[in-house]
Amino acid sequence: MAKYYGGCDLGSTTGKAVILKDGEIVATACIRSKIDPVETGREVLNLAIQQIDDLEKVEDLEKLVGTGYGRNEVPFADENVSEITCHAVGAHFCDNNIRTIVDVGGQDIKAIALSDTGSVLEFAMNDKCAAGTGRFYEAVVRTFDLSLDEFSALSLKAKKIVPVTSQCTVFAESELVSLLYKRNSPADIAAGVQLSVAKRVFTLARRVGVKPGVTVTGGCSKNIGLVKALEKTLRTPISLLSTDPQLTGALGAAVLASRNGSG
Repeated sequence: MAKYYGGCDLGSTTGKAVILKDGEIVATACIRSKIDPVETGREVLNLAIQQIDDLEKVEDLEKLVGTGYGRNEVPFADENVSEITCHAVGAHFCDNNIRTIVDVGGQDIKAIALSDTGSVLEFAMNDKCAAGTGRFYEAVVRTFDLSLDEFSALSLKAKKIVPVTSQCTVFAESELVSLLYKRNSPADIAAGVQLSVAKRVFTLARRVGVKPGVTVTGGCSKNIGLVKALEKTLRTPISLLSTDPQLTGALGAAVLASRNGSG
């Protein structure tokens, strides 16, 4: 019987699952996090399992590795691994030329330096405040009354950049309202938001050293306006991964499950 290996990433805003068979991704799922991480894990894994005829339930997986904020709350995982390691393994699985990861998630930002074998050399993490994270962007797009995709597209239409100086999510909302009331172009303000986040990421990334082979993971990696701003700020191209970058942590967990479970 075929062996399937699972990874489950329980983040602050989303739960993700990836299932591997013979080193290939055969199922993925992503849902909004619920109050109960156990419920989130069970539901997102079941959504992935439903895509595979050979599987009926979580316990049918040969091995399951949990990661993310809620990893310690998943009783059905065989092993729990830090999201930093899982993002490194997942990114290296997609592209072995990656040497620097910027993970912009729902609640924090991480910069991770990788060796040529995909091991974590060093990392830096902003976990004291939500500035520049998914939570921050949720507040920003609410102010603009746009979706994140619409906000991202808007920022790319800027004729100039209106600086946004507030890093605090609450104060930034007030500053954005003030800038809009002063009749600044929404596109120019949006570009200012992207630049302010990119500068925050740059400060963090500089602590681990930015080497060519840079990629962005996490939900905010789908914000193309941010990716473009990061390319300018970091002065290097961003390599886009072959799989959904929001799934990188879950993918890394599944890869580790397959490595540790096939011996």
